[in-house]
Amino acid sequence: MDPAVAADPTFLSLVPALVAIALAFATRQVVPALFLGIVSGSLVLWYQTGDASKANFISEFFLPALGSKGYAKILLIYLWSLGGLLGLWEKTGGALHFARVVGARVAKGPRSSMFFGWILGCVFHQGGTVSTVLAGTTVKPVADAHKVSHEELSYIVDSTASPVATVLPFNAWPAYVAALVAGTIPLIADEKAGAAWFLEAIPFNFYALFAVIGTLLFAFELVPVFGKMKRARVRARTTGALDAPDSKPMLPSKDPGIDPTNAAASGYAPSLLDFLVPIGVLLGMAVIPYVLGRLGVLENGDWINEAFLCSVLSAMAVAFARGMKVGEIIDGFVEGCRSMTIGAIVLGLAVTIGTVTKQLDTAAYLVSVMGDAFPMVALPALLMGLCMFIAFATGSSWGTYAVVFPVALPLAYAVNPDPTYLHICFGAVLGGAVFGDQCSPISDTTILSSMFTGCDLMDHVNTQMPLALGAAALGAIASTVSVVLLV
Repeated sequence: MDPAVAADPTFLSLVPALVAIALAFATRQVVPALFLGIVSGSLVLWYQTGDASKANFISEFFLPALGSKGYAKILLIYLWSLGGLLGLWEKTGGALHFARVVGARVAKGPRSSMFFGWILGCVFHQGGTVSTVLAGTTVKPVADAHKVSHEELSYIVDSTASPVATVLPFNAWPAYVAALVAGTIPLIADEKAGAAWFLEAIPFNFYALFAVIGTLLFAFELVPVFGKMKRARVRARTTGALDAPDSKPMLPSKDPGIDPTNAAASGYAPSLLDFLVPIGVLLGMAVIPYVLGRLGVLENGDWINEAFLCSVLSAMAVAFARGMKVGEIIDGFVEGCRSMTIGAIVLGLAVTIGTVTKQLDTAAYLVSVMGDAFPMVALPALLMGLCMFIAFATGSSWGTYAVVFPVALPLAYAVNPDPTYLHICFGAVLGGAVFGDQCSPISDTTILSSMFTGCDLMDHVNTQMPLALGAAALGAIASTVSVVLLV
């Protein structure tokens, strides 16, 4: 990256994110919106550096992003392993069988179906993207059967992903944040202290708390809805139409795991083992090494890649042991991967525009324009708002944390070194970034939430936004009131 760009980001740094987001809302076509956002980024980089070669967006952005370890992980986990697993569940009928057997005991109608989705979102909370995929895949057959619109379901799945991961900290989030905040202020001397601060700030992570509680109330239809979400609910309940007439879901209408005809045609009798064994392998390999890593037994407790791969292999092994032919198993795997093609394209573009915003220092520019003169009582709400905007523009909560935490904590410490005040500011940064990540149409969690619940991406974004903004407003008010009462 050109040193001048890194040292002096300007308003032009916002152009790619603004182009992508504005076009996504205006046209409802995410692929061209993301692509044009990337192209505009290459033009900005050319202008800022004076180097015409920077306008080559393929070599400057696409090749580094799509050749990165991060995108390879997306392909391995969410598109091939998950796609293959869903294809196998379509062949065996395993997910549908689980949904019918277990979901039938919980889900008796739309409300209890959404509650079932809320529970699964809390259970599968190891990370935002993992939660959206697993919860969406599992609950969709149940919710579809009880006429829950895909807009409602995608909101529940998305709003119990990253928010829950910052409230139930049995995942990688505390360790990641601890590494960012270690040494930023005298009270956080090292990563161990940083992890402790993460836990202590949970009661002040007001957006995440309101989002999780609000989603539970939404599931029981105790939260008033209006506009597009209300129309979606009425449409689904009265006509059975789970999507708007002009919607374009990223997965085909015949979603993996929904149609048991393949299993029936082959004479294969679905079993709970077809679902529980792969899920058990996935969660066991993801959670147990993480806990052992935190206890110091394992040097590296991040086995999520291995967990997904072993999960799909275990699904193949169960299907084979229960009588399915190898050819049918491979067919199911390949068909599931093929259904993820559009998802691979969208996520590839999202990763690439993330590279654009990093190279143009979009987040650093937003932090710089905020200045450093804030009234004490307003600082938590302002930090929350800043993180909301940065994460919405970049589609990344973790990227927002990396930029904001090293600036926000010293700033808050200079304003008031009281630990309670600092915890309130800490929680405001946590929650604000989660909001932006959850609501941004270029965020992977937003994309995957809509994909695996069968919802049109922009329908999900537009119907989720008012509810999330309500939780954010309550969070900002709660942060301000907490400063007045507790500091």
